[in-house]
Amino acid sequence: MSNKSRYLHGHKIEPPAIDAGISLVDLIDKTFNAYNAARFREACQLFTERMLADDVTIGMSLSGAMTPAGLGMAAIIPLMRAGFIDWIVSTGANIYHDTHFGIGLDMRRGLPNLDDRILREEQVVRIYDIFFEYDVLLKTDTFFREIISAPEFQRTMSTAEFHYLAGKYVLERSRVLKLKDKSLLGAAHELEVPIYTSSPGDSSIGMNVAAKALDGNKLQFDVNADVNETAAVVYGAKKSGGKSAILIIGGGSPKNFVLQTEPQIQEVLGLDEKGHDFYLQFTDARVDTGGLSGATPAEAVTWGKVDPDKLPDAVVCYLDSTVALPLLTAYALAKHKTRKPKRLYARRDELLKRMKAAAQKKGTIKR
Repeated sequence: MSNKSRYLHGHKIEPPAIDAGISLVDLIDKTFNAYNAARFREACQLFTERMLADDVTIGMSLSGAMTPAGLGMAAIIPLMRAGFIDWIVSTGANIYHDTHFGIGLDMRRGLPNLDDRILREEQVVRIYDIFFEYDVLLKTDTFFREIISAPEFQRTMSTAEFHYLAGKYVLERSRVLKLKDKSLLGAAHELEVPIYTSSPGDSSIGMNVAAKALDGNKLQFDVNADVNETAAVVYGAKKSGGKSAILIIGGGSPKNFVLQTEPQIQEVLGLDEKGHDFYLQFTDARVDTGGLSGATPAEAVTWGKVDPDKLPDAVVCYLDSTVALPLLTAYALAKHKTRKPKRLYARRDELLKRMKAAAQKKGTIKR
């Protein structure tokens, strides 16, 4: 037959033999040809060839115990320094455990199959195969209780503002201890990358804030500000002629929080928008259980979270994030020049005013 099906125009599977000199980029581009390896290749190419364009604003959602495994310092800080991550929604736990490194406390490699009763007796806490002293928790708790006693914390604020202020203290402690780029929180302060927590009470940081409230501390988290500020970041990116991209590490509440920005803009505020332009997720969650963590970008289209015209650009890779994130980081840094940091933290008020004015003009909120 002379006329081949249009479905047979893909690259021929004929990878080179892997040798000791192969680069990471060539390994992924040339030998990741099928199954989740192919989805990972597509993820890397989507990230570097489309999402990292200068006019794209990139939000990251972060769930699962990524920072205890060292991925804050190994992957996320390098991505931020390269200008590849513009804003973040994280679990509080990732921020809390990140702080250990920034204030000079240790996490150790361990084993997942030891007797936990013995570990408890020896004051060893574990996150699967990460071990650390129970005292690490106590010292980190003390650090947070001390800083939130400072005058600048005695008010209601968004979680982005809280993390920015806390990051200043972590950064200073790191400098005193001569620690360079150990803390995501400290680096985000320096680069003005806003970090939000979708469930601020659901972590040891929130527990310590609650404990201090019993003692008269005035710090409160403004979750309404978090919802509106994140929506304003996305709205500002789109209405300035740019695009919005979402990099989803895991699932859970942070995934929903970065995606709900579009329904907040369209459904609630009634503003003309179509959804995020780029959707890239690493997950091990199944689709058929109905949970948000496994929900596909196609399903997200029905909620207005993802632009239906951009659905072919969406990639979901079913791969452990602790494998995917370091590889994606190395690939992106090798393939793409750095971008100028957008420093969105300093632009929060400006972006919020712009979205509010549009909603007032539309009549969905009062002037």
